[in-house]
Amino acid sequence: MPEQPYEPEGAIAGTGMGGAMDLGASEAATLEPGPGPGAPDGGGPAGRPRSLWSDAWRDLRRNPVFLLSALVILFLVFVSLWPSAIASGSPLSCDLAKSQDGPGPGAPFGYDGQGCNVYTRTVYGARTSVTVGVLATLGVAVLGSVLGGLAGYFGGWWDALLSRTTDIFFAIPVVLGGLVLLSVVTSNTVWPVIGFMVLLGWPQISRIARGSVITARQHDYVQAARALGASDSRILLRHIAPNAVAPVIVVATIALGTYISLEATLSYLGVGLKPPSVSWGIDISAASPYIRNAPHALLWPSGALAVTVLAFIMLGDAVRDALDPKLR
Repeated sequence: MPEQPYEPEGAIAGTGMGGAMDLGASEAATLEPGPGPGAPDGGGPAGRPRSLWSDAWRDLRRNPVFLLSALVILFLVFVSLWPSAIASGSPLSCDLAKSQDGPGPGAPFGYDGQGCNVYTRTVYGARTSVTVGVLATLGVAVLGSVLGGLAGYFGGWWDALLSRTTDIFFAIPVVLGGLVLLSVVTSNTVWPVIGFMVLLGWPQISRIARGSVITARQHDYVQAARALGASDSRILLRHIAPNAVAPVIVVATIALGTYISLEATLSYLGVGLKPPSVSWGIDISAASPYIRNAPHALLWPSGALAVTVLAFIMLGDAVRDALDPKLR
């Protein structure tokens, strides 16, 4: 049989059946592997698999619980930034002549025992709760992640010291610690409350971060980076942190609602925020003696607090389901 001449514009590709087929040069150059007919709908451009974060965002967009909770939280953020957009008047403007009055023009929620507009105070109270929750969560997440991450990566005496320290903090009841520590504070700002929450909240995040870093430290890509001479700081920031931060985000999101509830509890007990600050906990405490005569003064701030805490807990549950590969 005469030998076929070699043609540079052609290419040979195996058929997988022992034969071969001729492809044009343009076809051979553009041939790229892609997801097969039975491949899951998870490939990115050119068939490349998506990352954990892109998969998580895809799942979150399809989760009605996440969408509902996110809408509630976005509304709360809007109200916290611009409360005057939906509530006119000052939350400190009160008229004793309207004490315990029911709903009326300009006061759809009625008036409390001091004659203050319950609607206006409920709207402005969202700013305090969201501010305390967000700042306390950021402080706890940063401090706990740094301390726990360093302990999990380096180990040794630093890990042992951090473990014993967290055990001591876990033994302190949160509400009792707030009664003791905040009772001697005379400041009327949110900073003492935020500082107290960070002080007693970081051990939980540090435990989560420590376990995540220990798990990520044992992966092959970390060993390869170390073998190539990468420094400890580069390994922590470029390789371990992006793969160990997911559990911290989940716990911090759920904890945000807990911190909002804790602020209201401490304010209710009289050791958190104090008048003339506007807080749902303060309003609930002030309305408790009038629950029979003016239940509306207690209902609305309590309902706003419950909806806010529930929204953040639902958001945290949705984020956990999206970021946990075992639940896929």
